[in-house]
Amino acid sequence: MRPSAAARPVLAAALLASVSLLAAPTAHAREAAPQPQSRPLAAATVAVYPPIQGGSLWNRFGETPPSSHHRVFSNWGYLNDWSVDIYQNPGATVVSLFGSKTSAGSPVTVRVVPVTPGCATGNLADGGWRIGLEVRDDSTGTVVGRADVMHVDQKPGSIAVGATVGPWTRLGQTGRFRYSSCYQVNGDTGAHIHLEVINRTKYSCYIARSAGAGLGDETVIGRVSTLNSVPQQAC
Repeated sequence: MRPSAAARPVLAAALLASVSLLAAPTAHAREAAPQPQSRPLAAATVAVYPPIQGGSLWNRFGETPPSSHHRVFSNWGYLNDWSVDIYQNPGATVVSLFGSKTSAGSPVTVRVVPVTPGCATGNLADGGWRIGLEVRDDSTGTVVGRADVMHVDQKPGSIAVGATVGPWTRLGQTGRFRYSSCYQVNGDTGAHIHLEVINRTKYSCYIARSAGAGLGDETVIGRVSTLNSVPQQAC
C-alpha cells in the first residue's frame, strides 16, 4: 500500500527522522530456478510504485520492454531481476518506490544502500546518481528486495547510505545529462529514470502494460517477495 499524496509530508518527516548505518546483508546462494510453470505470489509481497511523483510514462518509446530491457546492476552477487525506463521531463520529483506495507498488512522499512554515480565513468554529468533502496518486512525482520534508481539529479544530502526513507521521500529529480554511451538522450522528452528491481530470493516481477502507458502515484508497476521462477517475468 502506498499512502495518498496528502499524507506525504507527515510520513516523510517521521520516516526521515530515523537514520542509521547498516552493513549489506551477507550474501547467500539464490535458490535454483525451476523451469517456468506458474507465477505464484508469496504470502506477503511488497508493491513497487513509479519512482516519479505525479504523471509519468512507462517505456515511452517502446524500444525495450522489461522482458528484454538491459540490466546494469547487481545485488547480493546476482544481476537484478528486471528493469524498465520510466519517463518524465527534467525537474520532476523522484521518490522512494516501495509501498509502506506488505500485502498482509505488515509495515516495512526501506533504507538507502548504494549511492554512487550511475555511469561507469564516475562523472555525474554523464548520467546522474544511482540510488539503491532495500526493503525489509518488519513482521519477520527479513530483507525481501532491493531497487536501483538511476539517472537521478539534484540528490539531497540526506539521501545517504543507511538513511530510512518513506514512500514519498524525495530522492532528487529527473534530469538531462550529456549524451554518452551511458546516456543516449537527445531531448527533454527522452529524460527518464532507469529502474531495476531484485528479490532477495527467487525472482521479483513487473506488471506488464503497453509502451507509453501513463502511470500515476498509485499505479503498481511490480512486486518484490514474489516466487517467480525466472528473471524478466511479468507478475
